[in-house]
Amino acid sequence: MICAVFFDVGETLVDETREYGTWADWLGVPRHTFSAVFGAAIARGQDYRQAFQYFQPGFDLGQERQRRADAGQPESFDETNLYPDVRPCLRELRNMGVQVGIAGNQTARAESILKALALPTDVLGTSDSWGAEKPSPEFFGRLIEEARCAPEHILYVGDRLDNDVRPAQALGLQTALIRRGPWGYILEDEASADHCLFRIADLADLPELVRAHNAHDV
Repeated sequence: MICAVFFDVGETLVDETREYGTWADWLGVPRHTFSAVFGAAIARGQDYRQAFQYFQPGFDLGQERQRRADAGQPESFDETNLYPDVRPCLRELRNMGVQVGIAGNQTARAESILKALALPTDVLGTSDSWGAEKPSPEFFGRLIEEARCAPEHILYVGDRLDNDVRPAQALGLQTALIRRGPWGYILEDEASADHCLFRIADLADLPELVRAHNAHDV
């Protein structure tokens, strides 16, 4: 029985195409070049932050975020960057009586934006506010506390095997892998993916999948 569904943010709920484009602009490199190098870093198993190092050795993401903000060009997203299936999916899950949460590696600024979007959720947590970052056990331990139910009754939905699926499974959570965004297409780990409760291309069918799963468990 799935009692709570928690969602990653980037490329699960939010299309990050525009935001990574603004980082290419900030670095002064063509957007398609930045995108290609970003994908290559992921394919090599590197942390995504490594992509910035190819263009600016010694790049410090935290410092550069502040520099952008000081220059009036802060990282940002809005309603137009939400994938169109997000609100209908979250709303339907809540209508089913399932607790809905958002939990991702996001800054305090991103958390304030998410709050302003007023998505139909019960819990909103980020790495900044929780003081723990995926894929650490501390992050998913806090998620379990917020969900207030046993790990096996929590479904975590994300696009990354390394940051989302594997660490969630390690603590006994159910997982759903969504195939969109660069990580969703590049990373492969059949063992982890095969242990997912669901593998989906978008969020449109997720409520019905959860409903059918719960009906089977009754």
